[in-house]
Amino acid sequence: MINLISKFSKTTQLNYQFSVLIPSWNNIEYLKLCIEGIQKNSHFNIQIIVIANEAKDGTLEWLQEQTEIDYVYCTENIGICYGLNSTRSLIKSEYVVYMNDDMYPLPDWDLGLYEEIKSINHKKFMLSATMIEPHNTNNPCVVVKDYGDDLNSFKKEQLLTDYTNLKISDWSGSSWPPNVVHIDVWDLVGGMSIEFSPGMYSDPDFSRKLFEAGVRIYKGIGTSLVYHFGSKSTRRVKRNKGKKTFLRKWDISSNTFSSEYLSLGKPYLGEATPKKLSFKTKLKGKFKQFINLW
Repeated sequence: MINLISKFSKTTQLNYQFSVLIPSWNNIEYLKLCIEGIQKNSHFNIQIIVIANEAKDGTLEWLQEQTEIDYVYCTENIGICYGLNSTRSLIKSEYVVYMNDDMYPLPDWDLGLYEEIKSINHKKFMLSATMIEPHNTNNPCVVVKDYGDDLNSFKKEQLLTDYTNLKISDWSGSSWPPNVVHIDVWDLVGGMSIEFSPGMYSDPDFSRKLFEAGVRIYKGIGTSLVYHFGSKSTRRVKRNKGKKTFLRKWDISSNTFSSEYLSLGKPYLGEATPKKLSFKTKLKGKFKQFINLW
């Protein structure tokens, strides 16, 4: 695995408010749009680190031409878990943001996150930006508004006009990207768990590891907005059985953790707390484990 990876540090500055990690797998036009959004719409100075998996579509050549983007080049698709972990030696800021390449950050997306971090005033948190998506997937943490589901149909100028009216109240259950944690917390839990490679269910697993380490603030910020086209890479990858891996590892389902511990999708009311699960919930988890052994 190590022989597949090369790292390139091209950023010249030392003071960044956030380091944004962007895994990308032959998705160059979405990647360019994502980086354009970061560069044009960020309030603070942002370090950009791209994980270029395979990069057979011109991604590698494009990154080589850029002057202020760090990147990891992987000759094969090593997935999200290995990919994100591989960036550690390149990170220059205190705060690590994981963002997908099929996202377009809207103006001041980073300001809401930073203001929340400063109000918390400690390192034990996980925050998420709020996604705007074109289709309703019954995700209570998402703003549903159609500005296009691909690059050809993307109504960027209309979105940039409307976005201030799309802000929502803060919500509970931060887990998926764009998310941010302190680098010390990232290091404490060892980044992403490679048993979830190439990446399905690695997000709730990461949240669960943080919970074990004492993190209790899992908050989605309603004023921090990104447009999400939706699974432009994961539709192409062979999926791991992450649901089963999570259940075996943590002795509860990811749904139980998200709903019972993190109160996913509910208005944010405060810190998550350890739960004493009901006998019925425990029995249901054991039954699922037994079924999944076969």
